[in-house]
Amino acid sequence: MPSVAKALRLPRVFQRSLSSKPSDLTDTTLTRTIRSHTESSVAHLTPELRLHLITPNCTLWRAPPSEAPFADPYWAFYWPGGQAIARYILDHPAAVRERRVLDLGAGSGACGIAAAIAGAQRVLLNDIDPVACVAARLNLQENLEQCKTCDVGISSENLLKAEVFPWDLILIGDMFYDETFAAVLYPWLKSASAEGCSVLIGDPGRHGLSARIRSRLTKLEEYNLPEHCCLENRGFSSAVVWRLSL
Repeated sequence: MPSVAKALRLPRVFQRSLSSKPSDLTDTTLTRTIRSHTESSVAHLTPELRLHLITPNCTLWRAPPSEAPFADPYWAFYWPGGQAIARYILDHPAAVRERRVLDLGAGSGACGIAAAIAGAQRVLLNDIDPVACVAARLNLQENLEQCKTCDVGISSENLLKAEVFPWDLILIGDMFYDETFAAVLYPWLKSASAEGCSVLIGDPGRHGLSARIRSRLTKLEEYNLPEHCCLENRGFSSAVVWRLSL
């Protein structure tokens, strides 16, 4: 039987659809459950951030998915594209300074938290999975001392239905996981860009980021992943930060 960690390497983990079963637990109980099944970790490209993750030290790393208290806990893994964006932001704080930032499909919230640390004016951590929102809030609390000057909000609204774009910068980590979802996401990002939003995309080379889409992107930086991250992510050895160009 596959472990939770192995199951989450399959594309289905990224199916962040509205049919995702919300938990009937309270936020307080969820927070306690997340704490008890994850490890507070700095073993990633952004050791400035302390994140609650499922690591090889956690029971869930080897447990079958049926024993997990959460459905598809993708938010408990720090995916390569997200690591690359967060690293880029921390290395280039001018990219977010005094800007209104949306971390779309935030998962753990790492990219948006990095933006808050780097001096963003306002950050919205958005994920349609309400459990991910609780995890993002927990991670924000872990890093709150570094984020005190930023207004950070958390939302589970499906923003891909939005036609108004009140942000200066949109962060997209690991969301081009297949061509079906890319066909929804990319036109929305083009609309946001046409309205004046900058867009940063972090990706390790997933097939949803097709050659056609890449032709409209500018490569900003490429980061080599730590060895354990390569093992967790089907052998991806690096991740690229791209800027969408109209």
